[in-house]
Amino acid sequence: MIFFFDPIYMLLAMLGYALMLTLASTIAPRVASRVSGKFSLFTSMLLLAMLIILISAGTIYTILSFAGYYISIYALIVFLVAVNLLMYLISPFIINLSYSAKRDEELQMVVNGVARRLNVKPPKAVVVNSPPNAFAYGNILTGRYVAISDSLISMLDRDELEAVIGHEIGHHKHKDNLVMLLFGLLPSVIFYLGYALIHASFRDDRRGMQLAAVGFAAVIISFLVQILVLAFSRLREYYADFEGTRVAGKDAMQRSLAKIHLFYHRYPRYMDVIADSKFRTLFIYAFVNAVAEPITRMDIERLKNAKVSPIQEFLSTHPPIPKRLRFIDSIGVF
Repeated sequence: MIFFFDPIYMLLAMLGYALMLTLASTIAPRVASRVSGKFSLFTSMLLLAMLIILISAGTIYTILSFAGYYISIYALIVFLVAVNLLMYLISPFIINLSYSAKRDEELQMVVNGVARRLNVKPPKAVVVNSPPNAFAYGNILTGRYVAISDSLISMLDRDELEAVIGHEIGHHKHKDNLVMLLFGLLPSVIFYLGYALIHASFRDDRRGMQLAAVGFAAVIISFLVQILVLAFSRLREYYADFEGTRVAGKDAMQRSLAKIHLFYHRYPRYMDVIADSKFRTLFIYAFVNAVAEPITRMDIERLKNAKVSPIQEFLSTHPPIPKRLRFIDSIGVF
């Protein structure tokens, strides 16, 4: 796309990511620590979703009221929706090809059993060729998939595998792919509105400074909204963990996450395999290709109390495992 060759676009992108890194690694964790525990998971998701929508709608309305004829909001929205919709439609085909996805009847039986317990229609179960991992994907054209790597199947016990599958089916149950696609559009719309205003400022001798100031403000707000969208995405991961816990119990869900976490840190060379993937946001975690070892209750308790680096937490696509383990402890008895 032409944007990526524009020095203004590159400057704005670097400014925005620097802002995100600063806020997410300093202010955001402090705020999160103060409000944690005050609201239920469902209330937290609702409040955060409302905040994202209100800030986005207010910002877009303000920009359009100020910009007037400089920006065609309809053309921008059509462009962004078209690009994201195209990726939504073709991504399952790319994933199946990239990971050599194959249907597996034995895994399908496990998925069917988990789906029955969650009262949902079972997705298609596929085994993929990759370091141990699991993810949910699909759309209205291809249907829904739950993918489990062959190495992960050999790494987890049956109840742990059911917990992971429950987590992935939870994403389908909550329509997370579609929900996050829609929420992800909001910061993009704000960013490109700001980007368009900054370009327009060079062509307007009378209001150039004002247009540029509003444009830069919009870019900054777009990355603030993106931070909120990332926080909302992580709440959806807790929501999926809730479904995995419903299926297999707290102990199995915690053991599966603990195995994942401990192996990941014991074999860090596999980090690049996951980090380089274009679909890493789908993964339950960055697994490693290794032989399973027993996970003790002491291992789990030690992980629960582990400190989490704010910068590492920001750079991760999922909530840190210690926080996920503590969240599972907070879930009531079914």
